Amino acid sequence: MDSVINNKINMISQNKTWLFVPATRIDRVAKAFASGADAVIVDLEDAVAPEDKASAREALQQYHDSAGYQPVWVRINKAGSEEFFKDIVLCQKMPNLAGVLLAKTEQAEDINNVHQLTNLPVIALIESAIGLYQIDSMAKAVGLAAFSYGFLDLCNDLQVQVGTPAADIIANQIRYQLILTSKVHQLSPPIDTIYPDFNDEVGLSDRVQLWSQMGMSGMLCIHPKQVAVVQQSLQPTDKSLSFAQRVVEEYERSGQVVFKIDGEMVDAPVIERSRQLLAK
Repeated sequence: MDSVINNKINMISQNKTWLFVPATRIDRVAKAFASGADAVIVDLEDAVAPEDKASAREALQQYHDSAGYQPVWVRINKAGSEEFFKDIVLCQKMPNLAGVLLAKTEQAEDINNVHQLTNLPVIALIESAIGLYQIDSMAKAVGLAAFSYGFLDLCNDLQVQVGTPAADIIANQIRYQLILTSKVHQLSPPIDTIYPDFNDEVGLSDRVQLWSQMGMSGMLCIHPKQVAVVQQSLQPTDKSLSFAQRVVEEYERSGQVVFKIDGEMVDAPVIERSRQLLAK
């Protein structure tokens, strides 16, 4: 991959909020950026009815060619579908896109093809049991930047009842698999799935705490109001920042790798974690 693509991939882990906008409402792109979202995704897939896809592509093309264009990601339709090929042709006409989200990704070849045809970084959306089973081989695909997943589609495929403790167990297993695979293959940490109730700020904040503590990089959002909640939920507490600062200062002062702060034992992993927190 060339340096431009590598730079785009390296920047992905810095994006904490990924906000969807239907391609049928391209006027909302400016509002999406105004919300403070780190990345905006124009959706050509589930958010667009089959009869509206042609006009949605035309609207996206016009936005890309406009004077006020800001680089967006585009979610395209499943590889091999009739709409997929039309989406690829459109992406080839829009060199200033930030990248592509490939819906319902199931094999490495599809990622390779999207990257080769568009010269854009690809985020693979895992939305089926087959896709989840194939993530290790897909992680080796050229152009792959990160994984994300569609939990509702996965639940339907796996016959998991949404909103139950069983679903929570499955969701965490999916997160773990994506985190481990991404780390081993030196990809950007995975991006968590949407939180469907955009009026539930408490539940969203709890979800953010969960995936961030697990080591994921960001979250897909479906409403502008979710952006601020995610960003606020990611802010470290004053207490944790103060502790991290004291750990690093004591390490740099003493040169010791084992010591105590407020009665808590500090060793090399704690020092490294403190450095990472302060770096963020």
